[in-house]
Amino acid sequence: MSRKPDGKLRRGWTTGACATAAARAAWEALLTGQFPDPVRITLPRGESPAFPLAERQLDSDSATAGVIKDAGDDPDVTHGALILATVRRAAAGTGIVFRAGEGVGTVTKAGLPLPVGDPAINPAPRAMMAAAVSEVAAAHGVPADAEITIAVPGGEAIAERTWNPRLGIVGGLSILGTTGIVIPYSCSAWIQSIRSGIDVARANGVTHVAGATGKTSEAAVATHYGLGESALIDMGDFAGGMLKYLRDHPVPRVTVAGGFAKMVKLAQGHADLHSSRSQVDFGRLAAWLEELGAEAQTIEAARRANTAAEVLTLAGGLPLAALVARRARTAALAVLAGGIELDTLVVDREGRIVGRSRA
Repeated sequence: MSRKPDGKLRRGWTTGACATAAARAAWEALLTGQFPDPVRITLPRGESPAFPLAERQLDSDSATAGVIKDAGDDPDVTHGALILATVRRAAAGTGIVFRAGEGVGTVTKAGLPLPVGDPAINPAPRAMMAAAVSEVAAAHGVPADAEITIAVPGGEAIAERTWNPRLGIVGGLSILGTTGIVIPYSCSAWIQSIRSGIDVARANGVTHVAGATGKTSEAAVATHYGLGESALIDMGDFAGGMLKYLRDHPVPRVTVAGGFAKMVKLAQGHADLHSSRSQVDFGRLAAWLEELGAEAQTIEAARRANTAAEVLTLAGGLPLAALVARRARTAALAVLAGGIELDTLVVDREGRIVGRSRA
């Protein structure tokens, strides 16, 4: 498990920023015969970082430059990846055309901000690259007619650790980033992945989606309902983020599934289930046991418990997980709009469904 570094966290650069730097360097080399190193680019918010080149190659009709992705202190799976841009002159009037090279995926499902069949190079990085290429072209008095191929050697294997296979992006990674900057341990990338998953599900006619806090609960809910991959949303700790997006982008049916401790937090009104941002209220959990008729010694032991799992064990045959499922459903319904059928599942560490609530 990645450990959050102590002290101030170092920011990094998105794959889109790295691709932009590589594309600018390659285009300039193609026009002038020289690679700028380091190569400086302008990000959407005005920052102007410089990137050292890790690779360069120039021949008569193309140039290739490479930049190593530095994600700073963020636990990004693409940290250390080589981002390559190969640039060729295009026919007059063509403008800028993007291609997917090795390790960059292709869109195969509707619902993403790119058409089916396009390289998985998102709109913001495309705009950044287009601006950089156009600036260099203008400086040298030539039209910005260029074919840009982005590659990430080994990207197909890295992509298996991302949402891409579930989103219908095949063959590799996406080139991402709206600002060019990676903010360490931010939740924005995960929230965006949740939104993309919902968008893809809706665009492909999926009527029942399930958000799960982890792999065990995801496997349980998928098996229980026979759900395909497109219906599964890797909600993680961001229950509130998923529910709020579903409120404005509804599907007919939603299931929220999670481990006991995470679902207790949701039941107690927390929208963010991460341990650094919400905690189980053991006093309330003990009070729920009291409602269920637990003995006084069990209730007191629950108040002093170290973990939610310990309380579930103390409950014995009492339907504590079912009560948690009901209250988690109530909390989730308070976020969702009307007209969405909702149920909740509580899953134990062995993947068994131990609590369930539905209308």
